[in-house]
Amino acid sequence: METARLKYEQLLEKLRGFRRVVVAFSGGVDSTFLLKAAVEALGSEQVLAITADSETYPERERKEAIALAREIGSPHLVIETSELNIPGYAENPINRCYYCKQELFSHLIPIAQEQGYDHVVFGAIADDLGEHRPGLQAAIENGVRAPLQEVGLTKMEIRDLSRELGLRTWEKPSFACLSSRIPYGEMITQEKLTMVDRAESFLMDIGFRQVRVRQHDKMARIEVSPHEIEKLVRFSDMVVEKLKDIGYTYVCVDLQGYRSGSLNETLQAVQV
Repeated sequence: METARLKYEQLLEKLRGFRRVVVAFSGGVDSTFLLKAAVEALGSEQVLAITADSETYPERERKEAIALAREIGSPHLVIETSELNIPGYAENPINRCYYCKQELFSHLIPIAQEQGYDHVVFGAIADDLGEHRPGLQAAIENGVRAPLQEVGLTKMEIRDLSRELGLRTWEKPSFACLSSRIPYGEMITQEKLTMVDRAESFLMDIGFRQVRVRQHDKMARIEVSPHEIEKLVRFSDMVVEKLKDIGYTYVCVDLQGYRSGSLNETLQAVQV
């Protein structure tokens, strides 16, 4: 923890140098921690959290982001965006996240400029450097900073520090946009996003914490934490009935359990 605390002090110092910041705020573990640090370093009057509400962002997450910004004491703005209207996005290429982040930053940067903020920052972390993250390129191209990544903070360190800071997100399950549930190369539609959102919301409502419903045409491949797979099988009748009602024809359990970015396992077989 001493190393993590040292990185946190470096983060505060870096943020102080940014003077006034807009924080791209999803309400997840990383962006919540970044917002808390920004408010501590600069004061709430120098910080603006902005949440982009779109087809790929569940309603439960929007409500959570509003509540978290209020708890932290940061000014907060919710804007409407639409990934499905971005040319090339719905075709779901392997650099889909690049399009998404370009769209996000194209909204946040003008707001920052108009309201006198010096920087736009977002919650990329050190762990992201070793993964398929095309959104990082969009940040570089737009001059958007990733201070958590710049000081080398990892997910585990952010969770530990969040707990010390009293943030209830310290144990919040990891989240990614709903489009990440659809295999690369398969068309993203509003219908698919709605099905995934309803299926995951149902599974969380009945007690599963870390959940992904990966959609393969009309088949739902459910990922939960390995220790919850047995529980999921016990609930199989209820789960199958509900997911078929949502619109799936087949429902299966991934025996490997939840893993971040599992659809990236197919990247070598997918063409942009």
